[in-house]
Amino acid sequence: MSHLGPLHALLFALGAGWLAWVSRGALRQPRSHGFARFFAFEAILALLLLNHPHWERDMFAPRQLLSWALLATSIALVAMALRQMRRLGRRDAARTDPALFGFEKTATLVTSGVFRWIRHPMYASLMALAWGIFLKNPSLPGTGLVALASLALLVTAWRDEAECLQYFGPAYADYMRRSWRFVPGLY
Repeated sequence: MSHLGPLHALLFALGAGWLAWVSRGALRQPRSHGFARFFAFEAILALLLLNHPHWERDMFAPRQLLSWALLATSIALVAMALRQMRRLGRRDAARTDPALFGFEKTATLVTSGVFRWIRHPMYASLMALAWGIFLKNPSLPGTGLVALASLALLVTAWRDEAECLQYFGPAYADYMRRSWRFVPGLY
């Protein structure tokens, strides 16, 4: 990371501050899924700053092609998930948990569209984003950051599942049995 200068440090500090402000409700609740998600966001931000100079180098190298595929997958997953949640999730005003983002405060369990196969398409999107950024320029610091992001997203999913089981009950348990956490047919 020695090639990162004061501008990178400033950008990281600004980004980290904004992420902390956006995640402030979750940061007050260390056992919430949002607490772990905050650390995934931070690791992805650091990866972005670390690898941004390499986005256009060796554009047709296999790792770059895989990187672009993961980044495109990331965009597609989040777009499909947000669309389904807005269309079917029906916001519940009674859900006042400050650890939840507004779009997470749904009254209806969404199990169609991308959610039919993946329980956590938005976390899968972040996982694809992290690995796509990492592949722009694999390095030892990048390996640590992508590992941190991956672990934080796994913990986020586990905690989110516990919260959903508590809120949606047996319907969510049934949904867990017929869907995959991140990758259909794999995990």
